[in-house]
Amino acid sequence: QLQASGGGLVQAGGSLRLSCAASGLTFSNYATGWFRQAPGKDREFVAAISWEGSDIWYADSVKGRFTISRRNARNTVYLQMNILKPEDTAVYYCAAGEVTSRNTYDYDYWGQGTKVTVSS
Repeated sequence: QLQASGGGLVQAGGSLRLSCAASGLTFSNYATGWFRQAPGKDREFVAAISWEGSDIWYADSVKGRFTISRRNARNTVYLQMNILKPEDTAVYYCAAGEVTSRNTYDYDYWGQGTKVTVSS
C-alpha cells in the first residue's frame, strides 16, 4: 500500500528526492514518516510529517539538509535530500500511522524501501 521510489547512487554533496505513493488507504488521514536502515544497524528515524503537514520533525543528523513534504491530493509524500553524505547510505522506508512519531512502532503501514548509496 506504500511504494517508495527515487533511490540511487549519488556522490557526496549531491541530492536525491524520494517519493512514497500510497494506495488502498485514505492517505490524508495518516501521518507519514521516513526511516532508514544501514547495513548492520537498526532502523532509525529520519523525518515525519503530520496528516495536514503542519507538524514536521527531523532527526538531528539530517536537519537543514533534508525536507519532508506531502501532497495529499496525489497520495504522495516526498523526502528531498540535499548535501548528501556517505553516512546517509541506507535503505529508506516510508511509513504511515495515526500519530506523528519518531518511533517505528507507531506506524502501521510500511513501504518496501528504496536504496540510497552516497559515494565519497
